[in-house]
Amino acid sequence: MDAAASANAYKTQQIMTASPEELTLMLYNGAIRFANESIQSIDAGNYEKAHHANIKAQNIIHEFMVTLDMQYDISKQLIALYDFIEYCLIQGNIKRDKTNVIQARDLLTGLRDAWFQAMKQTHMAQAVGK
Repeated sequence: MDAAASANAYKTQQIMTASPEELTLMLYNGAIRFANESIQSIDAGNYEKAHHANIKAQNIIHEFMVTLDMQYDISKQLIALYDFIEYCLIQGNIKRDKTNVIQARDLLTGLRDAWFQAMKQTHMAQAVGK
């Protein structure tokens, strides 16, 4: 097995054994990574690569939007935020303007960091309750 196949097997195993909370964190990290790739590609003038990375980030945001349980108030707030992030990504893609993509990335980073802190607090609370 070559190195690429081993890495893919590891990544697949990691995804298959992750909790829903960990999968959400992985998706945030992926969206941030693709936004960064889009920004770097815009800087390099490689607009095709920037476009593909941007679309990957948009797909993750879209997945977040369609999986929200809208019976909760927080979901209504999150969908508005995700909609704005998606708008920024689309505008950055259309205009080939990294400023919009940076704004989307920064919002995603804030959401990811908040999610990570919530995961830590939940795990600490569960450990204390045992």
